Amino acid sequence: MDVYHFKNFEMLDPEAGELRGGHELVVEGDTIREISAKPIKLATASVIDCGGRTLMPGLIDSHVHVVLSEVVIRNMENVPLTLMTARAAHLMHKMLDRGFTSVRDTGGADWGLKEATEKGLLPGPRLFIAGRAIGPTGGHSDGRRRTDFGSRCQCCNALTFSMGVADGITQVRRAVREEMRQGCDQVKIMMSGGVASPYDPLDSLQFSVGEVEAAVQEAHAFGRYVCAHAYTPEAITRAANAGVRTIEHGNLIDDASARLMAEKGMFLVANLVTYFEMKKHAAEYGMNSDMLAKNDLVIDGALKSLEICKRHGVPVAYGTDLLGELQVAQSEEFSLRAQVLSPAEIIRSATTIGAQVTRMEGKIGCLKPGAFADLLVVDGDPLKNLKLLADQGQHLSIIMKGGRFHKNRLQ
Repeated sequence: MDVYHFKNFEMLDPEAGELRGGHELVVEGDTIREISAKPIKLATASVIDCGGRTLMPGLIDSHVHVVLSEVVIRNMENVPLTLMTARAAHLMHKMLDRGFTSVRDTGGADWGLKEATEKGLLPGPRLFIAGRAIGPTGGHSDGRRRTDFGSRCQCCNALTFSMGVADGITQVRRAVREEMRQGCDQVKIMMSGGVASPYDPLDSLQFSVGEVEAAVQEAHAFGRYVCAHAYTPEAITRAANAGVRTIEHGNLIDDASARLMAEKGMFLVANLVTYFEMKKHAAEYGMNSDMLAKNDLVIDGALKSLEICKRHGVPVAYGTDLLGELQVAQSEEFSLRAQVLSPAEIIRSATTIGAQVTRMEGKIGCLKPGAFADLLVVDGDPLKNLKLLADQGQHLSIIMKGGRFHKNRLQ
């Protein structure tokens, strides 16, 4: 079993939001064995001299779509599953290059991709999967054109692989149970309209109260939880009252719905960068006027949502929700949030809070004995310069996931 002894670093503790000098850290196998403020004596170990750089936990992106390799998701209907998987492998590799050692996929990734990354068959982050995102007929997860009737061939249409439709309490129960059977870590449901879907208004209310409660009951029965795509206060309120655990997006949240989320102990997984990137590249990727109009609405509420949640004590996780080629901007979320939050708060959202969302406290997003050895060695202090976490990982001298080096410029 490989043993690595890290020395000469400043340790970034996300919970404290500060650097601590004079520590040493030992990795054995896939976990952190020991952290000490005193010199550690080992008979045999590979010594890693960090040269005074910052050592911190690997980053967590709590809202990604590794299989959605097209910016306009409608184009996924012409992508066979073989090509979808090849593209996903490339996108996951790039996420790890940027220092994201864990990601929570909220629609598309399945147990096969999760197994492939766990076994080291594909280089990529640790995956927490939702399988198909579930919504009602005509909602955000209904990928059919208006001229389509019935279902389409799944093997040649990657869009149907990432999203599913269920109507009524009985169908919802069955759909959630199927996702549980397929090994999902969380269930994704649609509560309001979306930017990328062409036919549903952003403020449409989708799953009914009974349908949401059924999804929550089935997820809880299996020891899992429900995350909900929701933008508006009405959708957020309906989800909160029905027992949903996390709200995805939430750009149009107001004080009342944020207060309710805080009372229920919920999380918001915000993702600002995707809307700014879609607006920037709209002409390039053929986004239509309806999509852009909805995109402008959620941009207006993006930064306000962070301020509202901070005011009411709602924990906000780091998420990006970028599609296809836009995933290159995954680390730009740090810069956008810096307009209203401190670097410590933003790093905490991509470590400590991400671990809470995935229910992996003490295992990821932290530097503690017994945690997975997901480590970054940064060429400087990200608490003073968040851009060190940008630029496609070029300021990261070491990226380690589960005790294995993905990148090591120090040996």
